[in-house]
Amino acid sequence: MKKLIFILLVFEAVIVYAGQKAGKLSIGDKAVLTDLKLSDVSGSSVSLNDMKGKNGLLVIFSCNTCPFVMRWEGRYPELKKVAEENGLGMIVLNSNDQKRSGDDSFEAMKEHAKAKGYNFPYVVDEESRIANAFGGQTTPHAFIFDKNWKLVYKGAIDDNAEKASEVKKAYVKEALKSLGKEKEVVLAETLPQGCSIKRKLN
Repeated sequence: MKKLIFILLVFEAVIVYAGQKAGKLSIGDKAVLTDLKLSDVSGSSVSLNDMKGKNGLLVIFSCNTCPFVMRWEGRYPELKKVAEENGLGMIVLNSNDQKRSGDDSFEAMKEHAKAKGYNFPYVVDEESRIANAFGGQTTPHAFIFDKNWKLVYKGAIDDNAEKASEVKKAYVKEALKSLGKEKEVVLAETLPQGCSIKRKLN
């Protein structure tokens, strides 16, 4: 029994170590892999650079079935509107490589985007390359870059996943508005909430 417990502890330690190998962008770091082409549910291929507006880009790691995404994704269209009003682009990435043949297959993504009325690129992050490079942790997890590709915000969308009407701190919206006014983002990092990204670890 003790031997089994030891093996399980060693296995868990390996998993944790593997997770720590993923890259992680800190506030102020420059975006990477910005020219990597990603397959969009529309049938086209786009890169982060293609989607960047004059004042920057909002990147959201998301998926089809996470309960946290289901609570927050109804706010995605409003985020796109606010982003556009402030000169930023928006793109949503599905990095769940381990579910690519199931809930997060490309066909399932197409159906999900259509059912939810997505009006922004919803793309496949093959082999979790961007999630690993950025340090995306959850679905959802938001990253905002300024016009110079500097990371100015990362974290949760707002402070209330349950009810949009009861949000007191709209983290992403406020960051987008700050960039639109060429002001510093005051709250640059919050704790992301959601399901873990089912990533491929390289």
